[in-house]
Amino acid sequence: MRRGVVAVACLCGACLLPLPLAAGDDGDDAHVVVAFAAEPTQIDPTRTSAGVDQYFMALFYEQLLATGPDLKQRNWLAESWRLFERDGVWIIGVELRRGVRFHNGEELTAHDLRYCYLRQRDPSLSRQAGRWRHVDDVRVLGDHELEIVFKGLPDSALLPLNLDMWAIPRGYYEEVGNDGVQAHPIGTGPWKFVSRKLREEIVVERFDDYWDPDSLPGIRRLTIKIIPEDTTRVAAFKTGAVDWIDAVPPAQVADFEQMPGVEVASLPTANNLFLALNALDSRSPLGDVRVRRAVAHAIDFDAIIKYILHGQGIRTAQLTPGAPGHDPALEPYAFDPDRSRELLRQAGYGRGVNLNCYNLTTPREPYLKEVGEAMFAFLSAAGIRCRIVQLEYGAWINLGRRDARPDMDGIASWMWGHGTLGDPTDAWSGHLHSYGDGWGWYSYHDDPELDEMVETLRVTVEPEAKEGLLREIARLKHERVAGGIPTYRPLVTLAWRDTLRFAPWPQANWRMMRDIGLAESDAAEPPAR
Repeated sequence: MRRGVVAVACLCGACLLPLPLAAGDDGDDAHVVVAFAAEPTQIDPTRTSAGVDQYFMALFYEQLLATGPDLKQRNWLAESWRLFERDGVWIIGVELRRGVRFHNGEELTAHDLRYCYLRQRDPSLSRQAGRWRHVDDVRVLGDHELEIVFKGLPDSALLPLNLDMWAIPRGYYEEVGNDGVQAHPIGTGPWKFVSRKLREEIVVERFDDYWDPDSLPGIRRLTIKIIPEDTTRVAAFKTGAVDWIDAVPPAQVADFEQMPGVEVASLPTANNLFLALNALDSRSPLGDVRVRRAVAHAIDFDAIIKYILHGQGIRTAQLTPGAPGHDPALEPYAFDPDRSRELLRQAGYGRGVNLNCYNLTTPREPYLKEVGEAMFAFLSAAGIRCRIVQLEYGAWINLGRRDARPDMDGIASWMWGHGTLGDPTDAWSGHLHSYGDGWGWYSYHDDPELDEMVETLRVTVEPEAKEGLLREIARLKHERVAGGIPTYRPLVTLAWRDTLRFAPWPQANWRMMRDIGLAESDAAEPPAR
């Protein structure tokens, strides 16, 4: 199995316990149980603050476009769309599909999309408000027609039309409020909400009035268990308590590939991981670029990927191979602890430095806690002595946000989604551009030249010009160790029994439960629980 690409191993046999399904004669009433390692903090698309939230959001809510398993974008709730200029104003015109209904029976209209826009641009509700900085308005032209009107040039990060413009039912949201939406989400997606127990499970049922009956899931009910502990999650799969798991521990991927009756897929996640550095605090040594370079030279990232992640990671200098703006000539900082100590000495820290180092313990990506601890151990060995602070997901995400307290005052193991194809435009707007006016929500850097370049990047649409600008920003970002130190892009491994049919879609970091059902040989006579 090649690392860094989609890889599926399908093996035969029957040493595992039977698939825990309860089903009717044709399989349409099957109940499948799966296990996720991490639980979202939000189900409301307006108030989402992290990619993990899409694990549940993608069950219920949909967008104008979707990316299929082939990584090609396709019209989804948008029947059609076009970018055009009218009287010097750039506009995206969207024609919505007819007959799309929410789970409560109401029909989707352009008014619902405008309502979503008004919520998304409201900073008192949305962490994504800055993404709409270049949009002047969303106009409703009819029940199924709308225009996204830009203030000037179109925003290149919005042009793929995902736009974080989720279809949400205006009437329902206004009736039940934010807490009601969180308690009982309603969207247009293929699954409708049944029940949820926080930190335990969510239960959903197929939405039979879905607008595209040909792409309905092939099972009636889905239960998603939340099992953060690797050993427990793996045991649940091996004993037959669950049918599918995410985040197979890297040390066990090879074993899973050899299990009879199991299919395995190792896929690159949308996240690019990095070490966030607070270069703003005047009291912090990290304001000196020599100290930041010392951090970069102090860690043997290749060894971490090889021995801790068992090869389940793609080393990055700035961007991964194949991503827009990737420059193969730009190489990561070499592991050189002697160089690290010399840079500290040149910066006036010959005796080393003491810093708070924040580590995420929730398995947002495989072995993330262990990777963080290894990175901080390398730093301490080079004279950058870490006081490790272990944080679960909620505390960790709040620490990084610039509008929250306390500020991240040292080094943090961090990540930012670059999307399936790896475009960093939105990520750099959030953690490279300085904080303020909707930019830099998680930024601890301030570089006016890079700020100007990122602002230009947002409105650069022509592919060749954008590619050149991405490369130039990446080069300067690398030289100045700005906006953090890139580390690697993880692979996530999914495993399921071959009595299931499952095709990974890239949404929700490949955890999209859309194309799931019973394998053909089992659909007629599925085993009973």
